[in-house]
Amino acid sequence: MTSFTTHGRILGVTATVPALDAALADYGEALGLEIVETGTVDSALAAAWGAPAVAGAKQAVLMPRSGLPSGVRLIEQPLVAGFRPVTTYGWAAFEITVQDVFGWPDRLAGSAFDIIGPPKEIPGLPYFVAMQMLGRGQEMIYLNEVREDTPTSDLPRAASPVDHPFIVILAAPDRARALAWYERILSFEEGGTYTIPYTMINRAFDLGADHMTTLSMAQVGRMPVVEIDDYPAAATSRAAHDGALPPGNALVTLAVDSLDALDIAFITAPARREGRLYDGRRSATAIGPAGELLELIEIAP
Repeated sequence: MTSFTTHGRILGVTATVPALDAALADYGEALGLEIVETGTVDSALAAAWGAPAVAGAKQAVLMPRSGLPSGVRLIEQPLVAGFRPVTTYGWAAFEITVQDVFGWPDRLAGSAFDIIGPPKEIPGLPYFVAMQMLGRGQEMIYLNEVREDTPTSDLPRAASPVDHPFIVILAAPDRARALAWYERILSFEEGGTYTIPYTMINRAFDLGADHMTTLSMAQVGRMPVVEIDDYPAAATSRAAHDGALPPGNALVTLAVDSLDALDIAFITAPARREGRLYDGRRSATAIGPAGELLELIEIAP
């Protein structure tokens, strides 16, 4: 464990994609992440996720060239007909810190990433500049160039052109209830609550540009972790293939000090696992308050 790997840190984000080799060209060659592990999902891990049908699926782990131990895992799984990003509860987006966000649209030309929100500076928000894009599995990825810390949180500057995931976005039917769950179960704290015209949500639900959404940041100290968005009543639970992972933004992996200290029901009992994300440590997966899959890796000795 390094000083980077502390309680609440995002160790990995998992997306499902219809063709792994093609997606690796996007994330590895175009985005510049380093492929550090390839293989298939073993049956015990698939069961731990509550997704036995994923056993044997091709997977790969990619890490930033900065060397930080937090990355992206891609798992090959068929698309779900009718799935539309940013319309269902669960993990809605993964946010990655990058350098020179205004240069990324040109660098990604020729890849399958669909840029749905070009980078732009937002008046009154000098802290960062973000862009939004969809991958082959309809996974939503935000690339975020950090300019400065906010009054309530420290935002990581990228040490490589594309660095590590540092915020995950949760679409919730009840934001306050979800925030209370993360506070009670993982000892997170509220890092601020804001009401804004949220462009991605307003587009997805055909709402007016001035429709307001309330969101809260759940964090550890000054480290932001989960942005919890209050979704419109028209949102639905996310459909998935039988025994499979949720489509798109499927699962988030966090570090925790102790699994035994958590008052939480795991899908299967904690177990030690090998591989780049686990490194022989114990892990277990739970279902969060919005139906999200939350994999926890124990970092205490």
